[in-house]
Amino acid sequence: MPQEPARFRPKSYPPPEFPPRRVPRFARVPPAVFPPILGAIGLVLALRRGLAALQLPPAPADFLAGLVLALWAFAAFAYAAKLARRPGVLWEDLRVLPGRAGLASATAGALALAALLVPFSPGAARVMLIGGLVLHGALALAVLVALARMPAEARGVTPVWHLSFVGFIIGGLAAVPLGYPVLAQGLFWATLPVAAAIWGISLAQLARRVPPAPLRPLLAIHIAPAALFALVAGMLGQGRLSAGFAVLGLVLLAALLAAGRWVAESGFSPLWGAFTFPLAALASALLAQDGVLLWAGIAVLAAAVGFVPYVLWQVLKLWPGGRLAAKTNAAEA
Repeated sequence: MPQEPARFRPKSYPPPEFPPRRVPRFARVPPAVFPPILGAIGLVLALRRGLAALQLPPAPADFLAGLVLALWAFAAFAYAAKLARRPGVLWEDLRVLPGRAGLASATAGALALAALLVPFSPGAARVMLIGGLVLHGALALAVLVALARMPAEARGVTPVWHLSFVGFIIGGLAAVPLGYPVLAQGLFWATLPVAAAIWGISLAQLARRVPPAPLRPLLAIHIAPAALFALVAGMLGQGRLSAGFAVLGLVLLAALLAAGRWVAESGFSPLWGAFTFPLAALASALLAQDGVLLWAGIAVLAAAVGFVPYVLWQVLKLWPGGRLAAKTNAAEA
């Protein structure tokens, strides 16, 4: 019987592994788990302010503070274990946008936890503040190196740059109550022009081209610097400057809501974590104001109380089994 011509033969594929290869524990921890965790930390900080504004006991916020601290600590331990297996995996995670956003959220989370710890343990808060600034600075340098190695088309400015290069301002939330106002002022004035440059470049880019639907949730990150500048300025006694940045954050949120269907066109994805921490930070910034802005802060906090835990749960449940890693192109150690 004549053989079938080779050109009609089906392609040969490697046989499937049986049993399937098991990925070592913590070998593929996805950095994308950190943005909603940062949002949860910010929500607890906002809840603390909201309860105080409504003259309610802080016990619910104190209880949740312990939960988010444990969650961040576990995720940080898991990623540290991944780095210990193969340190070079850091550069592979920094090559992709979700990886850069996630790792910046991880170190920014340490700064947010410093603010969370101030009422409970100033000493621990001081350690978290200093350690967070060092880690965030090291990561910012690593991001610059990673961007320099990428092709030109991959080095464009994105909202994630706020996380990497403006995220230091979160340290001001702990620096002021810990007795370091000069440090807070330095962080404020050093990061303000960086944020302004990113806002300006991003606006020009948005006018020239429409971002792809899956990346549009990242636009929400533009709200976070305005909210954080409002908070730190208020803590430094700059009331008018604080109110101005709070209004700017509210305007950005209104624009995002007006384009909500367009922003969320691609449906839920792990990048929705980018909605969480700006919303929580804006709630805190508005709650630090008076009058109408204070009541706007209560409304934003009410929305964040429902939205942030929803996104956090949806992302966390993708972590087991490697689904979150696969969706966000996380590297394997």
